[in-house]
Amino acid sequence: MIESRQTGSRAPLWSSAFRPFYLLGAAYGPLLMLAWLGAYAGMWNQPGADLSSWLWHGHEMLFGFAAAIISGVVLTALPSWAGTAEITGRRLALLVGLWLAGRLALLLPLPALPGAVLDCALFPVMALFLLPQLLRLQNRYYLWLLPVLAGLFAANVVFHAGRILGDEALASLGLRLAIHAIILLYVLKGGILTPIFTGNALRERVRGGDIPFMLWLDALAVLSVLALALADLAGLPAAWTGAAALLACLVHAARLMRWRGWRVADIPLLLVMHLAYAWLVLAFALKAAAELSGRLPEDAWLHAFTVGALGMMMLGLMTRVVLHHTGRALQLPPPIVFAYGLMFASAALRVSVTLCTLGTSWLTLSMLLWSAPFVIYLWLFGAMLWRPSLPRKPGAL
Repeated sequence: MIESRQTGSRAPLWSSAFRPFYLLGAAYGPLLMLAWLGAYAGMWNQPGADLSSWLWHGHEMLFGFAAAIISGVVLTALPSWAGTAEITGRRLALLVGLWLAGRLALLLPLPALPGAVLDCALFPVMALFLLPQLLRLQNRYYLWLLPVLAGLFAANVVFHAGRILGDEALASLGLRLAIHAIILLYVLKGGILTPIFTGNALRERVRGGDIPFMLWLDALAVLSVLALALADLAGLPAAWTGAAALLACLVHAARLMRWRGWRVADIPLLLVMHLAYAWLVLAFALKAAAELSGRLPEDAWLHAFTVGALGMMMLGLMTRVVLHHTGRALQLPPPIVFAYGLMFASAALRVSVTLCTLGTSWLTLSMLLWSAPFVIYLWLFGAMLWRPSLPRKPGAL
């Protein structure tokens, strides 16, 4: 029910995008891991039987789990930071319905083309909702969101084209394009929010002032990510791709050092964001080493980003958003801090499994460690997402 019968006001679940999307994402991630592990162990058939297990797993991790969390973050941050109108009520329900339709499209025996259309609809419809508002903003920085959404849409189209044509290489290319689009969004959003929140904490605790933005460094950070994406997707020689990855590593390491994360190491809600960005730097380093040496597995950098950088940043932002936007103080229950540690351990183990070719039991453990933080998140904050907010002061994300 989107509207309350008694008051005519919106039900809490549909009052802000983070509520349904965080619920769905935090629940779907562990279920996805369970489904994949059971299929991998031969306990049941894999969903999406026309796909290889790794392609199905990769697609649902990106366009199922990650897409839900990303949608919640973006659609909540824009009204807070850019002052755009919040997408709520029936329009929000439509976006959630499109996300659910995409998941069902890969589970039910639908014809491939209609299933692809359903699964690819979320991001263009979201862009259609946001476009008029973004074009009216004086700050053109927010327009960067449009190429990100276009990249995610194109990536899903390429994936489904490969699926329909039976071309696994093409489907894999779609997943790689999605990874690079998410990295671009990560650099744009995480690279802005982390220094702002850190500067606020440093000022409040008299540990230093704000962290001023360096426009040239931030621009170079974005350009380095675009250069790596172009080299990787175009299949340029390994030396070129490795050089692009090395440049990205150095630029983002410099960016991270400027934020003085060691001065907020006693604040878990900020420490998790700095550690997440450090995983991004490590991911670029692993990509450079793999391309330039030819001795490291290609997948190591992907796991450093998706599990370490993306997983930890998601948990940090999901915690901050649900507390702040439901009117609660930014005081963390000890179990969520433990969850941050589990995610870090999961990333370290997952990268080690790839680099050291550890056995299936270690892979299983890394996936269970990844799933546990989202179960803890639902346990601690799930009820806050569907219940009314407490009174709170207006403010940014």
